[in-house]
Amino acid sequence: MAQKILIGIDIGTSSIKAVAIDPAGKLVAEASSSMNVMVERPGWSEQRPEDWWTGTCAVLRQIVESLDSPDVLGIGLSGQMHSLIALDESFTPVRPAILWNDVRNSEQVERVRSLVTPEQLLALTGNPALEGFTATKLMWMRENEPELFGKVRKFCLAKDYIRFLLTGDLQIEPSDTSGTLVFDVAGSEKSGEMLELLDLEPELLPNIVGSSEIAGRITPEAAKQTGVAVGVPVVGGGADNACAAVGAGVTRQGTGLVSVGTSGTVVIPSDTPITDPGMSIHLMRNATPDNWYLMGVVLSAGAALNWWRSVSGENDFESLVAEAVETEIGAGGVTFLPYLSGERTPHADANARGTFIGMNVGTTRGHMTRAVIEGVTFALKDSFDLMRTMGVVPDQATAVGGGATSDFWLQLMADAFDLPLETVGPAEGAPLGAAMLAAVGAGVFETVEDAANSWLTSEKRVEPDSAATSMYAEEHGKYQELYVDLKETFAHRA
Repeated sequence: MAQKILIGIDIGTSSIKAVAIDPAGKLVAEASSSMNVMVERPGWSEQRPEDWWTGTCAVLRQIVESLDSPDVLGIGLSGQMHSLIALDESFTPVRPAILWNDVRNSEQVERVRSLVTPEQLLALTGNPALEGFTATKLMWMRENEPELFGKVRKFCLAKDYIRFLLTGDLQIEPSDTSGTLVFDVAGSEKSGEMLELLDLEPELLPNIVGSSEIAGRITPEAAKQTGVAVGVPVVGGGADNACAAVGAGVTRQGTGLVSVGTSGTVVIPSDTPITDPGMSIHLMRNATPDNWYLMGVVLSAGAALNWWRSVSGENDFESLVAEAVETEIGAGGVTFLPYLSGERTPHADANARGTFIGMNVGTTRGHMTRAVIEGVTFALKDSFDLMRTMGVVPDQATAVGGGATSDFWLQLMADAFDLPLETVGPAEGAPLGAAMLAAVGAGVFETVEDAANSWLTSEKRVEPDSAATSMYAEEHGKYQELYVDLKETFAHRA
């Protein structure tokens, strides 16, 4: 008897990941394929879209071949935000994709800021102009690769290109397009005014399809390469952060998501579009209807701990954390700024750098490990605190990623944020969220909330300790003062 499954695929920077979930919510198969990043020059970051396709075909074949007569009910896609895929008239990429973390376009960002006032940016897009946003990458192409730019007829995001190769239909969807800087996030449509201000043709953006709406079906050619049957529906899908929130059941106002992966994010859904006058917090369209989310981004979260592990002489994560557990709040006076690759929220400062301060002859590796963990947590707390000043206060949050697997770090975050935290299973993140969107599109569930209620279970819950919360508030103040003291030094040494 055929085994019915929903498949979720995440087109990530470091890998392509796929999960197969049965209609009851059981994880029945998973697969991944590693990706490489090309760094031709400092500040550049590129990938070949054809490598994403090779990886997608590989994970789909692994899923299909690992199961006995699978009946794929639907496929959902998640993907890295912001990365530019520029397509010619036959929808073939004219160059490698310029990724979300590519910062070659600083001049174009400054040009946008000179052309569009902060008030206009806030009203038209809900977001500031930053190197990460897609439109400024396209502007860089126009000014530095005019022959290639002249061939461009459409641009899209990573998962949209893979959906095109699966179905033959090229579309975009709101949650990912929110990160392009030419999308009216509040109105959920292309921003004609923003496109005009940046002298970009509206036709460059494909048509918009809903995240859980069927956007196309597997073509015969795609079926040959993936092993998935012809005609299987593929839904619009969503941005990785939106799908991660869906996959954690964070889809309603009053909930929140804190993710500690390579980077870190704080995501809080809202029933109405709320913008940050200071534009430190991003406003994005969610992958669920009539819903938005506020987002803060820490560029080096788990990456900071991985860096420290590589240079500290202790490669085992659990051993490092065990040493940190034995130290006190405040890490013996050591403070760490986790700005190894600059920072996005709240500083939007590409010049910021990682910093240790406060060591003395009694400082141990455990103190410094704890300082790294506290520093990353404080960077995330910056986003929570900013959102609170905007009137967005969650009752609780779900923690995902590597930080959520550590009881010590989970409790530390709950104490620092002064917020109950929980973990849920299965902990498959963005691919699971993409599979939920596929389940809605395929008619297995009426809404994403129904899918989350059926598939997810609470695994662990921690409450904040008021005494620890008070101590972390004092340490967080010291952490914030350190950036202020060093901001000019960072700029001078850039």
